[in-house]
Amino acid sequence: MKQDYLRFEREFLAPYAFFSENTAGRATPLEPCPLRTEFQRDRDRILHSKAFRRLKHKTQVFLSPHGDHYRTRLTHTLEVTQIARTIARALRLNEDLTEAIALGHDLGHTPFGHAGERTLNRKSGHFAHNEQSLRVVDVLEEDGRGLNLTAEVRDGILQHKSDGTAKTLEGNVVSLADRIAYLNHDIDDAMRAGLLSEDDVPADIDRLLGRGKGKKINALVGDIVRESYGKPVVMQSEPYRKAMQDLRAFMFDAIYLNPRAKAEEAKSDRMIALLYDFYMSNPAAVPAGYRAVTDDPAVFVVDYIAGMTDNYAIRMFNDIFVPKEWQI
Repeated sequence: MKQDYLRFEREFLAPYAFFSENTAGRATPLEPCPLRTEFQRDRDRILHSKAFRRLKHKTQVFLSPHGDHYRTRLTHTLEVTQIARTIARALRLNEDLTEAIALGHDLGHTPFGHAGERTLNRKSGHFAHNEQSLRVVDVLEEDGRGLNLTAEVRDGILQHKSDGTAKTLEGNVVSLADRIAYLNHDIDDAMRAGLLSEDDVPADIDRLLGRGKGKKINALVGDIVRESYGKPVVMQSEPYRKAMQDLRAFMFDAIYLNPRAKAEEAKSDRMIALLYDFYMSNPAAVPAGYRAVTDDPAVFVVDYIAGMTDNYAIRMFNDIFVPKEWQI
């Protein structure tokens, strides 16, 4: 029963882990669940949300890739969750809190990946997917009622970006796991697309982190555990921190800003921009559920577009802007 698990947390977890029974709670108090801790409830609420299901049709890096093996925003989220749980378990942190944050961290991401995020930011004046993820769980899910998550999960979702600092060690684990996951799976996808080979990765990075599938993830995770074990911090050693930073710079040059890989981004940018302009001029065309949350078009138009999958955005664009055939 739950009491046994809470006792397990007190007896096994590190003293600086965040215990479930110490949560600051929810905006709207709930009757305690007899079986699950509060963070386990949050994990389940996120897993059953519509926003989570939509991640399977949202771009990670490669727009509309042909083939079943490229990452989507959903598979990225699952890989982040796996890495984060491995680190949390090794450091004797709260796995349930870690898992809930990881599963929810990208719920507010736009269609077409960071390209869509940049377009919405330009058109609206400000958009950040971590802030939108928090808005999804606080407001947009459950027909405007939100998921009513605990304060610690909400903080971890908001602070998961590299320049954020979560209030819990579990939240900081997710932030590092996010970077480890996307750098490594983006290399894998780029190799599958023929944009990279093993020999393209700088030799000094390979010497430290290893070469071959999974080697870099294992090396980076192992370094975090070695550096952080028995300490009230989550940290990397300086050589590994620099190697990950150098790997990120390499990926920006080789993939994220590669004209061949990003050839379709100009199209997605125009598509999102045109949809934004259309809905701002025709706010009544936005579904009533979004308009019921707020009467400000500048807010509900962004909510609607950010929630779209790639496929749905293309369908809406075609419905609005592509002439229909006459049935004669």
